[in-house]
Amino acid sequence: MSTFSALNAATTALWAQRRGLDVTGQNIANVNTEGYTRQRVDLQAIGGSAVPAFYSTSPGIGQGVDADDVIRIRDAFLEGRGHTEHANSAQLVAETEAYNLVEQAFREPGTTGIQKMLSEMWSGWQDIANKPNDPAARGQLLKRLETLVGGLHFSQAQLGGQWDQARDNLSVLVDDVNAAAENIATLNVAIQRATQSGLPSNDLADQRDLLVMKLADSVGAAVRPGKDGVLDVVVGGMSLVSGGTASKFSLKGTIDPDSAGADPLRIVTATGDFSVRVGGTAAGQLNTLNTIIPGYRGQLDGIAAGLAGAMNETHGEGTDLYGAQGGDILGGGTPVTAANISVLITDPNRLAASSVAGSANNDARNADKMAQLANKVDGTDGIYRTMIVELGVHSAVSQRNLQIQTSITTTVDAARESVAGVNLDEELTNMLSYQHAYSAAGRMITAIDEALDVLINRTGLVGR
Repeated sequence: MSTFSALNAATTALWAQRRGLDVTGQNIANVNTEGYTRQRVDLQAIGGSAVPAFYSTSPGIGQGVDADDVIRIRDAFLEGRGHTEHANSAQLVAETEAYNLVEQAFREPGTTGIQKMLSEMWSGWQDIANKPNDPAARGQLLKRLETLVGGLHFSQAQLGGQWDQARDNLSVLVDDVNAAAENIATLNVAIQRATQSGLPSNDLADQRDLLVMKLADSVGAAVRPGKDGVLDVVVGGMSLVSGGTASKFSLKGTIDPDSAGADPLRIVTATGDFSVRVGGTAAGQLNTLNTIIPGYRGQLDGIAAGLAGAMNETHGEGTDLYGAQGGDILGGGTPVTAANISVLITDPNRLAASSVAGSANNDARNADKMAQLANKVDGTDGIYRTMIVELGVHSAVSQRNLQIQTSITTTVDAARESVAGVNLDEELTNMLSYQHAYSAAGRMITAIDEALDVLINRTGLVGR
Protein backbone atom coordinates (compact mmCIF):
# COMPACT_ATOMS: atom_id res chain seq x y z
CA MET A 1 0.00 0.00 0.00
CA SER A 2 1.53 3.30 -1.08
CA THR A 3 1.59 6.48 0.97
CA PHE A 4 -0.84 8.08 -1.43
CA SER A 5 -3.21 5.12 -0.98
CA ALA A 6 -3.20 5.78 2.75
CA LEU A 7 -3.99 9.43 2.04
CA ASN A 8 -6.94 8.33 -0.10
CA ALA A 9 -8.19 6.04 2.70
CA ALA A 10 -7.99 8.89 5.18
CA THR A 11 -9.86 11.17 2.77
CA THR A 12 -12.72 8.67 2.42
CA ALA A 13 -12.80 8.42 6.21
CA LEU A 14 -13.25 12.17 6.50
CA TRP A 15 -16.03 12.09 3.92
CA ALA A 16 -17.80 9.14 5.59
CA GLN A 17 -17.71 10.65 9.10
CA ARG A 18 -18.89 14.01 7.83
CA ARG A 19 -21.77 12.30 6.03
CA GLY A 20 -22.59 10.47 9.24
CA LEU A 21 -22.70 13.80 11.09
CA ASP A 22 -24.97 15.25 8.38
CA VAL A 23 -27.43 12.36 8.72
CA THR A 24 -27.35 12.59 12.51
CA GLY A 25 -28.17 16.28 12.26
CA GLN A 26 -31.08 15.46 9.94
CA ASN A 27 -32.43 12.96 12.46
CA ILE A 28 -32.19 15.46 15.31
CA ALA A 29 -33.88 18.16 13.22
CA ASN A 30 -36.85 15.85 12.50
CA VAL A 31 -37.27 14.34 15.95
CA ASN A 32 -40.84 15.72 16.12
CA THR A 33 -41.75 15.35 12.44
CA GLU A 34 -44.78 13.09 11.92
CA GLY A 35 -43.97 10.01 9.88
CA TYR A 36 -40.21 10.61 9.84
CA THR A 37 -38.06 7.48 9.96
CA ARG A 38 -34.58 7.73 11.42
CA GLN A 39 -31.72 7.20 8.97
CA ARG A 40 -28.26 5.73 9.17
CA VAL A 41 -25.23 5.92 6.91
CA ASP A 42 -24.42 2.48 5.56
CA LEU A 43 -20.64 2.32 6.03
CA GLN A 44 -18.86 -0.35 3.96
CA ALA A 45 -15.15 -1.03 3.69
CA ILE A 46 -13.60 -0.56 0.25
CA GLY A 47 -11.55 -3.68 -0.30
CA GLY A 48 -8.38 -4.04 -2.28
CA SER A 49 -8.26 -5.44 -5.79
CA ALA A 50 -8.86 -9.17 -5.80
CA VAL A 51 -7.24 -9.60 -9.22
CA PRO A 52 -3.67 -8.19 -9.46
CA ALA A 53 -2.57 -6.34 -12.57
CA PHE A 54 0.70 -6.92 -14.39
CA TYR A 55 3.71 -6.11 -12.24
CA SER A 56 1.53 -5.15 -9.26
CA THR A 57 -0.16 -6.90 -6.36
CA SER A 58 -2.65 -5.79 -3.71
CA PRO A 59 -1.57 -5.89 -0.07
CA GLY A 60 -5.20 -6.67 0.89
CA ILE A 61 -5.48 -3.74 3.27
CA GLY A 62 -8.28 -1.97 1.38
CA GLN A 63 -8.91 1.49 0.05
CA GLY A 64 -10.92 3.15 2.83
CA VAL A 65 -14.64 3.38 3.49
CA ASP A 66 -17.71 3.92 1.33
CA ALA A 67 -20.64 6.02 2.72
CA ASP A 68 -22.80 6.54 -0.35
CA ASP A 69 -25.93 4.76 0.95
CA VAL A 70 -28.24 6.22 3.60
CA ILE A 71 -30.79 3.65 4.82
CA ARG A 72 -34.08 3.98 6.73
CA ILE A 73 -34.31 2.00 9.97
CA ARG A 74 -37.71 0.35 9.71
CA ASP A 75 -39.20 -3.05 10.60
CA ALA A 76 -41.54 -4.30 7.87
CA PHE A 77 -43.19 -6.83 10.21
CA LEU A 78 -44.01 -4.17 12.82
CA GLU A 79 -45.33 -1.86 10.10
CA GLY A 80 -47.70 -4.57 8.87
CA ARG A 81 -48.81 -5.27 12.43
CA GLY A 82 -49.36 -1.54 12.90
CA HIS A 83 -51.63 -1.41 9.84
CA THR A 84 -53.75 -4.25 11.21
CA GLU A 85 -54.08 -2.91 14.75
CA HIS A 86 -54.80 0.63 13.60
CA ALA A 87 -57.58 -0.69 11.35
CA ASN A 88 -59.12 -2.65 14.23
CA SER A 89 -58.91 0.35 16.54
CA ALA A 90 -60.46 2.72 13.99
CA GLN A 91 -63.38 0.33 13.41
CA LEU A 92 -64.12 0.08 17.13
CA VAL A 93 -63.91 3.87 17.52
CA ALA A 94 -66.55 4.34 14.80
CA GLU A 95 -68.87 1.71 16.33
CA THR A 96 -68.45 3.05 19.88
CA GLU A 97 -69.27 6.56 18.73
CA ALA A 98 -72.38 5.21 16.99
CA TYR A 99 -73.62 3.57 20.20
CA ASN A 100 -72.96 6.77 22.13
CA LEU A 101 -75.03 8.76 19.63
CA VAL A 102 -77.88 6.25 19.82
CA GLU A 103 -77.85 6.56 23.61
CA GLN A 104 -78.07 10.33 23.25
CA ALA A 105 -81.08 9.94 20.96
CA PHE A 106 -83.01 8.01 23.64
CA ARG A 107 -81.76 10.19 26.55
CA GLU A 108 -82.01 7.32 29.04
CA PRO A 109 -81.94 7.33 31.97
CA GLY A 110 -83.27 10.84 32.53
CA THR A 111 -86.27 13.08 32.94
CA THR A 112 -86.60 13.73 29.19
CA GLY A 113 -86.51 10.13 27.99
CA ILE A 114 -89.35 8.07 26.54
CA GLN A 115 -89.52 5.91 29.68
CA LYS A 116 -90.34 8.97 31.77
CA MET A 117 -92.96 10.09 29.22
CA LEU A 118 -94.59 6.65 29.26
CA SER A 119 -94.70 6.65 33.04
CA GLU A 120 -96.34 10.07 33.14
CA MET A 121 -98.85 9.07 30.47
CA TRP A 122 -99.93 5.94 32.38
CA SER A 123 -100.12 8.03 35.54
CA GLY A 124 -102.50 10.33 33.66
CA TRP A 125 -104.84 7.42 33.00
CA GLN A 126 -104.73 6.59 36.69
CA ASP A 127 -105.70 10.18 37.51
CA ILE A 128 -108.73 9.84 35.23
CA ALA A 129 -109.58 6.53 36.91
CA ASN A 130 -109.64 8.39 40.21
CA LYS A 131 -111.59 11.39 38.83
CA PRO A 132 -113.30 10.31 35.60
CA ASN A 133 -115.25 13.55 35.16
CA ASP A 134 -112.39 15.93 35.95
CA PRO A 135 -111.66 17.97 32.78
CA ALA A 136 -108.22 18.93 34.10
CA ALA A 137 -107.14 15.30 34.43
CA ARG A 138 -108.46 14.53 30.93
CA GLY A 139 -106.75 17.58 29.40
CA GLN A 140 -103.50 16.76 31.18
CA LEU A 141 -103.56 13.21 29.77
CA LEU A 142 -103.93 14.49 26.21
CA LYS A 143 -100.95 16.80 26.72
CA ARG A 144 -98.89 13.93 28.08
CA LEU A 145 -99.88 11.80 25.09
CA GLU A 146 -98.76 14.57 22.76
CA THR A 147 -95.49 14.85 24.69
CA LEU A 148 -94.94 11.09 24.36
CA VAL A 149 -95.65 11.18 20.64
CA GLY A 150 -93.27 14.12 20.30
CA GLY A 151 -90.60 12.15 22.17
CA LEU A 152 -90.98 9.25 19.73
CA HIS A 153 -90.73 11.66 16.80
CA PHE A 154 -87.63 13.29 18.29
CA SER A 155 -85.76 10.04 18.95
CA GLN A 156 -86.55 8.70 15.49
CA ALA A 157 -85.50 12.01 13.89
CA GLN A 158 -82.26 11.95 15.90
CA LEU A 159 -81.47 8.46 14.69
CA GLY A 160 -82.28 9.48 11.12
CA GLY A 161 -80.02 12.52 11.37
CA GLN A 162 -77.20 10.40 12.74
CA TRP A 163 -77.64 7.98 9.85
CA ASP A 164 -77.52 10.80 7.28
CA GLN A 165 -74.41 12.26 8.93
CA ALA A 166 -72.68 8.87 9.01
CA ARG A 167 -73.45 8.36 5.32
CA ASP A 168 -72.03 11.77 4.42
CA ASN A 169 -68.91 11.02 6.48
CA LEU A 170 -68.44 7.70 4.71
CA SER A 171 -68.81 9.38 1.32
CA VAL A 172 -66.13 11.92 2.24
CA LEU A 173 -63.91 9.11 3.55
CA VAL A 174 -64.14 7.28 0.19
CA ASP A 175 -63.11 10.47 -1.63
CA ASP A 176 -60.15 10.90 0.74
CA VAL A 177 -59.12 7.28 0.15
CA ASN A 178 -59.14 7.83 -3.61
CA ALA A 179 -57.05 11.00 -3.25
CA ALA A 180 -54.54 9.22 -0.98
CA ALA A 181 -54.29 6.35 -3.47
CA GLU A 182 -53.43 8.81 -6.25
CA ASN A 183 -50.71 10.37 -4.10
CA ILE A 184 -49.24 6.97 -3.24
CA ALA A 185 -49.16 6.00 -6.91
CA THR A 186 -47.35 9.28 -7.72
CA LEU A 187 -44.85 8.65 -4.91
CA ASN A 188 -44.31 5.10 -6.18
CA VAL A 189 -43.28 6.45 -9.57
CA ALA A 190 -40.93 9.01 -8.01
CA ILE A 191 -39.35 6.45 -5.68
CA GLN A 192 -38.89 3.94 -8.50
CA ARG A 193 -37.15 6.51 -10.70
CA ALA A 194 -34.94 7.67 -7.84
CA THR A 195 -33.98 4.10 -6.96
CA GLN A 196 -33.14 3.23 -10.54
CA SER A 197 -31.04 6.41 -10.83
CA GLY A 198 -29.21 5.78 -7.56
CA LEU A 199 -30.70 8.90 -5.93
CA PRO A 200 -31.96 9.11 -2.34
CA SER A 201 -35.71 8.59 -1.80
CA ASN A 202 -36.01 8.21 1.96
CA ASP A 203 -38.14 11.33 2.46
CA LEU A 204 -40.49 10.22 -0.32
CA ALA A 205 -40.81 6.80 1.31
CA ASP A 206 -41.69 8.45 4.63
CA GLN A 207 -44.48 10.43 2.96
CA ARG A 208 -45.80 7.26 1.33
CA ASP A 209 -45.73 5.25 4.56
CA LEU A 210 -47.65 8.00 6.34
CA LEU A 211 -50.36 7.87 3.66
CA VAL A 212 -50.48 4.07 3.86
CA MET A 213 -51.02 4.23 7.63
CA LYS A 214 -53.89 6.67 7.10
CA LEU A 215 -55.40 4.26 4.58
CA ALA A 216 -55.07 1.48 7.15
CA ASP A 217 -57.06 3.64 9.57
CA SER A 218 -59.65 4.47 6.93
CA VAL A 219 -60.23 1.19 5.06
CA GLY A 220 -57.87 -1.40 6.57
CA ALA A 221 -55.22 -1.23 3.84
CA ALA A 222 -52.25 -3.61 3.65
CA VAL A 223 -49.10 -3.41 1.50
CA ARG A 224 -47.08 -5.69 -0.73
CA PRO A 225 -43.47 -4.69 -1.49
CA GLY A 226 -42.49 -4.60 -5.13
CA LYS A 227 -39.39 -3.97 -7.21
CA ASP A 228 -37.28 -0.79 -6.95
CA GLY A 229 -38.89 0.40 -3.71
CA VAL A 230 -42.47 0.24 -5.02
CA LEU A 231 -45.36 -0.66 -2.64
CA ASP A 232 -48.69 -2.05 -3.81
CA VAL A 233 -51.69 -1.25 -1.59
CA VAL A 234 -54.42 -3.87 -1.13
CA VAL A 235 -57.82 -3.48 0.59
CA GLY A 236 -59.80 -6.63 1.33
CA GLY A 237 -58.00 -8.54 -1.41
CA MET A 238 -58.75 -5.82 -4.00
CA SER A 239 -55.86 -3.80 -5.44
CA LEU A 240 -56.10 -0.08 -4.69
CA VAL A 241 -52.59 0.92 -5.82
CA SER A 242 -50.47 -1.14 -8.18
CA GLY A 243 -47.14 0.48 -8.93
CA GLY A 244 -47.88 3.87 -10.46
CA THR A 245 -51.56 3.12 -11.09
CA ALA A 246 -54.32 3.90 -8.59
CA SER A 247 -57.83 2.44 -8.67
CA LYS A 248 -60.90 4.19 -7.28
CA PHE A 249 -63.59 3.16 -4.83
CA SER A 250 -67.16 4.42 -4.69
CA LEU A 251 -70.08 4.24 -2.25
CA LYS A 252 -73.23 2.41 -3.32
CA GLY A 253 -76.51 1.83 -1.54
CA THR A 254 -79.65 3.47 -0.27
CA ILE A 255 -80.04 7.06 0.87
CA ASP A 256 -82.94 6.12 3.16
CA PRO A 257 -82.19 4.57 6.57
CA ASP A 258 -85.42 2.56 6.44
CA SER A 259 -84.23 0.83 3.23
CA ALA A 260 -80.85 -0.26 4.59
CA GLY A 261 -82.00 -3.88 4.77
CA ALA A 262 -83.09 -4.04 1.14
CA ASP A 263 -80.26 -1.96 -0.33
CA PRO A 264 -77.40 -1.86 2.20
CA LEU A 265 -74.52 0.58 1.95
CA ARG A 266 -71.33 -0.90 0.50
CA ILE A 267 -67.99 0.18 -0.93
CA VAL A 268 -67.27 -1.05 -4.44
CA THR A 269 -64.63 -0.57 -7.10
CA ALA A 270 -65.44 2.32 -9.41
CA THR A 271 -64.72 0.03 -12.33
CA GLY A 272 -66.79 -3.15 -12.33
CA ASP A 273 -68.73 -2.46 -9.10
CA PHE A 274 -66.98 -5.28 -7.26
CA SER A 275 -67.68 -5.25 -3.52
CA VAL A 276 -64.68 -4.47 -1.32
CA ARG A 277 -64.32 -6.01 2.14
CA VAL A 278 -63.06 -2.94 3.97
CA GLY A 279 -61.80 -2.53 7.50
CA GLY A 280 -60.96 0.44 9.69
CA THR A 281 -63.29 3.42 10.02
CA ALA A 282 -65.17 2.45 6.86
CA ALA A 283 -66.09 -0.95 8.33
CA GLY A 284 -67.32 0.67 11.53
CA GLN A 285 -69.40 3.20 9.62
CA LEU A 286 -70.88 0.52 7.37
CA ASN A 287 -71.90 -1.46 10.45
CA THR A 288 -73.44 1.72 11.87
CA LEU A 289 -75.34 2.45 8.66
CA ASN A 290 -76.51 -1.08 7.89
CA THR A 291 -77.03 -2.61 11.33
CA ILE A 292 -76.78 -0.41 14.42
CA ILE A 293 -78.94 2.61 13.57
CA PRO A 294 -81.47 0.80 11.34
CA GLY A 295 -81.85 -1.85 14.05
CA TYR A 296 -82.82 0.67 16.72
CA ARG A 297 -85.02 2.60 14.32
CA GLY A 298 -86.86 -0.64 13.59
CA GLN A 299 -87.26 -1.43 17.28
CA LEU A 300 -88.56 2.08 17.94
CA ASP A 301 -91.09 1.68 15.12
CA GLY A 302 -92.19 -1.59 16.69
CA ILE A 303 -92.63 0.11 20.06
CA ALA A 304 -94.74 2.87 18.50
CA ALA A 305 -96.91 0.37 16.61
CA GLY A 306 -97.30 -1.83 19.69
CA LEU A 307 -98.27 1.15 21.85
CA ALA A 308 -100.85 2.31 19.34
CA GLY A 309 -102.30 -1.18 18.94
CA ALA A 310 -102.57 -1.89 22.67
CA MET A 311 -104.04 1.50 23.54
CA ASN A 312 -106.50 1.50 20.65
CA GLU A 313 -107.75 -1.99 21.50
CA THR A 314 -108.32 -1.21 25.17
CA HIS A 315 -109.69 2.26 24.48
CA GLY A 316 -112.22 0.78 22.07
CA GLU A 317 -113.66 -1.30 24.88
CA GLY A 318 -114.75 1.80 26.86
CA THR A 319 -117.25 4.60 26.63
CA ASP A 320 -116.57 8.34 26.54
CA LEU A 321 -118.48 11.13 28.31
CA TYR A 322 -120.87 11.39 25.38
CA GLY A 323 -121.88 7.78 25.85
CA ALA A 324 -120.18 6.72 22.61
CA GLN A 325 -117.81 3.79 22.27
CA GLY A 326 -114.17 4.80 22.34
CA GLY A 327 -112.37 5.08 19.03
CA ASP A 328 -108.69 4.89 18.10
CA ILE A 329 -106.62 7.18 20.29
CA LEU A 330 -103.30 6.83 18.44
CA GLY A 331 -102.76 6.49 14.71
CA GLY A 332 -100.60 7.53 11.82
CA GLY A 333 -99.67 5.86 8.59
CA THR A 334 -99.96 2.27 7.52
CA PRO A 335 -98.17 0.88 9.39
CA VAL A 336 -97.80 3.13 12.42
CA THR A 337 -94.17 4.12 12.99
CA ALA A 338 -92.30 6.28 15.46
CA ALA A 339 -92.07 8.94 12.76
CA ASN A 340 -95.79 9.15 11.86
CA ILE A 341 -97.57 8.25 15.09
CA SER A 342 -100.01 10.93 16.25
CA VAL A 343 -102.78 11.58 18.78
CA LEU A 344 -106.17 11.22 17.07
CA ILE A 345 -108.33 12.62 19.87
CA THR A 346 -108.40 16.34 20.60
CA ASP A 347 -111.55 16.51 22.74
CA PRO A 348 -110.87 15.42 26.35
CA ASN A 349 -114.49 14.24 26.65
CA ARG A 350 -113.79 11.62 23.95
CA LEU A 351 -111.46 9.70 26.27
CA ALA A 352 -113.25 6.41 26.95
CA ALA A 353 -112.75 5.99 30.68
CA SER A 354 -116.00 4.14 31.43
CA SER A 355 -116.52 0.43 30.93
CA VAL A 356 -120.33 0.68 30.81
CA ALA A 357 -121.51 0.68 27.20
CA GLY A 358 -123.70 3.58 26.13
CA SER A 359 -123.39 5.29 29.51
CA ALA A 360 -121.56 8.34 30.74
CA ASN A 361 -121.41 7.86 34.49
CA ASN A 362 -118.70 7.85 37.11
CA ASP A 363 -117.52 4.37 36.18
CA ALA A 364 -113.80 4.51 35.32
CA ARG A 365 -112.79 0.87 35.10
CA ASN A 366 -111.64 1.26 31.50
CA ALA A 367 -109.31 4.11 32.47
CA ASP A 368 -107.85 1.87 35.16
CA LYS A 369 -107.53 -0.87 32.57
CA MET A 370 -105.61 1.54 30.33
CA ALA A 371 -103.31 2.44 33.24
CA GLN A 372 -102.59 -1.24 33.90
CA LEU A 373 -101.13 -1.63 30.39
CA ALA A 374 -97.92 -0.26 31.91
CA ASN A 375 -97.53 -3.43 33.97
CA LYS A 376 -97.82 -5.96 31.16
CA VAL A 377 -94.65 -8.03 30.88
CA ASP A 378 -94.83 -7.99 27.09
CA GLY A 379 -96.20 -4.45 26.97
CA THR A 380 -94.65 -1.30 25.56
CA ASP A 381 -92.78 -0.42 28.75
CA GLY A 382 -91.24 -3.86 29.08
CA ILE A 383 -90.14 -3.97 25.45
CA TYR A 384 -88.70 -0.47 25.66
CA ARG A 385 -86.78 -1.20 28.85
CA THR A 386 -85.37 -4.38 27.32
CA MET A 387 -84.19 -2.42 24.28
CA ILE A 388 -82.49 0.24 26.45
CA VAL A 389 -80.77 -2.40 28.59
CA GLU A 390 -79.47 -4.18 25.48
CA LEU A 391 -78.28 -0.85 24.10
CA GLY A 392 -76.37 -0.19 27.31
CA VAL A 393 -74.81 -3.65 27.22
CA HIS A 394 -73.74 -3.30 23.57
CA SER A 395 -72.31 0.15 24.24
CA ALA A 396 -70.39 -1.07 27.31
CA VAL A 397 -69.00 -4.07 25.41
CA SER A 398 -67.93 -1.82 22.54
CA GLN A 399 -66.20 0.58 24.91
CA ARG A 400 -64.44 -2.28 26.68
CA ASN A 401 -63.27 -3.78 23.38
CA LEU A 402 -62.01 -0.35 22.34
CA GLN A 403 -60.02 0.01 25.56
CA ILE A 404 -58.39 -3.39 25.00
CA GLN A 405 -57.67 -2.63 21.35
CA THR A 406 -56.27 0.81 22.23
CA SER A 407 -53.83 -0.85 24.63
CA ILE A 408 -52.73 -3.29 21.92
CA THR A 409 -52.34 -0.52 19.34
CA THR A 410 -50.34 1.61 21.77
CA THR A 411 -47.98 -1.31 22.43
CA VAL A 412 -47.44 -1.94 18.73
CA ASP A 413 -46.89 1.77 18.06
CA ALA A 414 -44.33 1.89 20.87
CA ALA A 415 -42.49 -1.06 19.30
CA ARG A 416 -42.58 0.67 15.90
CA GLU A 417 -41.33 3.89 17.43
CA SER A 418 -38.49 2.12 19.21
CA VAL A 419 -37.21 0.96 15.83
CA ALA A 420 -38.11 3.81 13.46
CA GLY A 421 -38.29 6.77 15.82
CA VAL A 422 -35.49 9.19 16.59
CA ASN A 423 -33.85 8.71 19.99
CA LEU A 424 -31.96 11.86 20.97
CA ASP A 425 -29.64 10.03 23.36
CA GLU A 426 -28.66 7.59 20.64
CA GLU A 427 -28.18 10.40 18.13
CA LEU A 428 -25.92 12.32 20.53
CA THR A 429 -23.86 9.16 21.04
CA ASN A 430 -23.52 8.73 17.28
CA MET A 431 -22.61 12.38 16.89
CA LEU A 432 -19.74 12.02 19.35
CA SER A 433 -18.62 8.81 17.65
CA TYR A 434 -18.54 10.45 14.21
CA GLN A 435 -16.84 13.52 15.67
CA HIS A 436 -14.01 11.49 17.20
CA ALA A 437 -13.66 9.40 14.04
CA TYR A 438 -13.44 12.58 11.98
CA SER A 439 -10.73 13.95 14.30
CA ALA A 440 -8.81 10.68 14.04
CA ALA A 441 -8.99 10.75 10.24
CA GLY A 442 -7.76 14.35 10.27
CA ARG A 443 -4.87 13.37 12.54
CA MET A 444 -4.02 10.53 10.14
CA ILE A 445 -3.79 13.00 7.26
CA THR A 446 -1.51 15.17 9.36
CA ALA A 447 0.76 12.18 10.03
CA ILE A 448 0.84 11.27 6.34
CA ASP A 449 1.62 14.91 5.47
CA GLU A 450 4.58 14.90 7.86
CA ALA A 451 5.83 11.63 6.40
CA LEU A 452 5.57 13.02 2.85
CA ASP A 453 7.38 16.18 3.95
CA VAL A 454 10.31 14.09 5.22
CA LEU A 455 10.27 11.95 2.08
CA ILE A 456 10.16 14.85 -0.35
CA ASN A 457 12.08 17.64 1.33
CA ARG A 458 14.59 15.89 3.60
CA THR A 459 15.53 12.64 1.92
CA GLY A 460 19.20 12.68 0.84
CA LEU A 461 20.25 15.51 3.12
CA VAL A 462 23.09 14.31 5.36
CA GLY A 463 24.73 16.15 8.21
CA ARG A 464 22.28 18.96 8.32
